[in-house]
Amino acid sequence: MKILITGGAGYLGSVLTPTLLQQGHEVTVLDNFMFRQNSLADCCQYSTFNIARGDAREESVMKPLVAKADIIIPLAALVGVPICNTDQIATQTTNYEAVNMLCRLASKDQRILMPVTNSGYGIGEKGKFCTEETPLRPISSYGVTKVKAEEEVLKRENSISFRLATVFGMSPRMRVDLLVNDFVYRAIYDRAVVIFEGHFKRNFIHIRDVARVFIHGLNNFEKMRGKPYNVGLDDANLSKIELCEVIKKHLPKFVYLEAPVGEDPDKRDYIVSNARVASTGYKPEWGLDRGIEELIKGYTILKNSLYSNI
Repeated sequence: MKILITGGAGYLGSVLTPTLLQQGHEVTVLDNFMFRQNSLADCCQYSTFNIARGDAREESVMKPLVAKADIIIPLAALVGVPICNTDQIATQTTNYEAVNMLCRLASKDQRILMPVTNSGYGIGEKGKFCTEETPLRPISSYGVTKVKAEEEVLKRENSISFRLATVFGMSPRMRVDLLVNDFVYRAIYDRAVVIFEGHFKRNFIHIRDVARVFIHGLNNFEKMRGKPYNVGLDDANLSKIELCEVIKKHLPKFVYLEAPVGEDPDKRDYIVSNARVASTGYKPEWGLDRGIEELIKGYTILKNSLYSNI
């Protein structure tokens, strides 16, 4: 298939793009390369790979690219609470308005597979799993814009949305600021971390399992279309304290302390059910322990805050 990926040189796109090329698809990536990354350099060997430098918010840029695509995967976004808080206008125009425009430009026959975030659940009920039927109560501009974008995508019916858990793992366009990635980095180089509101829980998923769920969605589109799907690890609905306990098994010198005062700027706190996507035959391959082992090797290579999203 002919697949258009906006933001395809980012953290997720740099894993997803070569995966799709290896599957035999023709992939066009649009990216503004705002982080000066060269993460898709190895993809240039494929005759089925096309690259465009530009802004996913510009209709004149998007219109000819959309016209050639069978499948559209809008990854272009400001991802995470800290970077969204630095530029509210760019957050609104990139995370929501660009997706709204994309839905307008796409024909009813073109398929959209959209990643959003399960942070849209906000603060869940204690001990109760969030399912795709749980009301969405986002508490950050990041969560709000992603929830609005998902609404526009699912109105089309010829679409799927994946509500991703907090992603972790190595990528050619690395992000050290994601929670698991950050804590493992600190465990290696600082040997300590101070935790704010350590009882807050969230779900996690490895980046390669995210790429795999997109492949799964492509291969099972007809039976999955028109719905959102939580994508996370069933055994990784963990608090920050519990996450640190897992990391300490791999790095015994790691010390973690919970601060008696202070707040986490990302206030989400919930546990998630991934039963719907599992019922379609999807199963993650990367557990938390395997991902931590991968990160430990990766951070032997990377030792620089340049590989952060903010």
